[in-house]
Amino acid sequence: MTRTLTALAALVVASPALADKAGVVTTYADIAQAGYEDSLTSAQRLRSAVEALISEPSATTHQAAKDAWLAARVPYQQTEVFRFGNPIVDDWEGKVNAWPLDEGLIDYVDDSTVMGGENRYAELNVIANESFTLSGEEVDAAEITPTLLEETLHEADGVEANVATGYHAIEFLLWGQDLNGTDHGAGERAWTDFASGEDCTNGNCDRRGAYLQAATDLLVSDLEWMAGQWAADGDARAAVTEDADAGLSAMLTGMGSLSYGEQAGERMKLGVMLNDPEEEHDCFSDNTHNSHFYDGLGIHNVYNGRYVRIDGTVVEGDSLSDLVAEADTDVDAALSDDLDHTVLQMAKLKAAAEAGFSYDQMLARGNEEGEALIMASVDALVKQTRSIERAVTALGLNDIGFAGSDSLDDPNAVFQ
Repeated sequence: MTRTLTALAALVVASPALADKAGVVTTYADIAQAGYEDSLTSAQRLRSAVEALISEPSATTHQAAKDAWLAARVPYQQTEVFRFGNPIVDDWEGKVNAWPLDEGLIDYVDDSTVMGGENRYAELNVIANESFTLSGEEVDAAEITPTLLEETLHEADGVEANVATGYHAIEFLLWGQDLNGTDHGAGERAWTDFASGEDCTNGNCDRRGAYLQAATDLLVSDLEWMAGQWAADGDARAAVTEDADAGLSAMLTGMGSLSYGEQAGERMKLGVMLNDPEEEHDCFSDNTHNSHFYDGLGIHNVYNGRYVRIDGTVVEGDSLSDLVAEADTDVDAALSDDLDHTVLQMAKLKAAAEAGFSYDQMLARGNEEGEALIMASVDALVKQTRSIERAVTALGLNDIGFAGSDSLDDPNAVFQ
């Protein structure tokens, strides 16, 4: 008996702690690297599909390009949780995922949808104009290049709605405007908008293809850069692993800010308050339900230290959940339950949309079923944010703040 107890005691002493800070932030960086690498791979597949559409325009190649865009959103949306706590990511993100956009900057739009207002370039239509005046300077746009998009057009005059690059510019070029309002239906751009000669519709098909190619090339290069930031010698990885407490703060800031101000507020509740389909994140393709779901899954991934790659392999290791459980098992249990519940609510919203009840229909004024579906996810996100705050306290990282939203914090201000 004595020998048995001695052996058990030795085993207990020899067993490592459930998790350590260094291991947790390393797992976090590994998941970020895998997520951005998957996003890059998917963008490269999108580029191949775009090249096929441009070289051989048809209904088939057009649909293949749209399918590739949808597939590319799956890994990318799971990386959004890395934004708010990592300045390297947050400073870069506007190049690849900025929204909403004044699409008339890029291409033709329906006259009834041009809002103009403070944005003088809401009707610029770069595709139809080989030269134009921008910020008082004459711009030669005879050749549409990634440099033109990134350095001249994107956020021209400091207007955030002048989105010329990234996923949503590409989405608009593939789908066109969604003119269905809060009725069912996505954008209906015809493949002939990329055709040649007499088959070309709406003019400038060659330039439209050039813009689509340039935007996709730029997306690939931007994702290559970000994947490198999380590689073994990358600056983003170093920022979270060289100081474990800073890394934990980045993790929790990203989780809380995406949960609360960004997703629950700006991306979901605001649209319900305004009953405005223009507030959809993927408004041209009607893919918003998937964007919301994979954002929620990304938060779940980070807390549990586990990410399933697009090839089915799994990246996992010491998790934030392990670390919080060591500090306070009740806090970990509550947060784990809340994260699971949020993903479940998002899955219900996703399933409803895939069954034909599209997200823009859910936003219609007086649609009680749609509002209930969206608000169930909003409420779950808000609740999980409160649990994230308790995790912050349990770990002694009390200097962390989360991004807010008027839609949650001061609803009356939304209508002022």
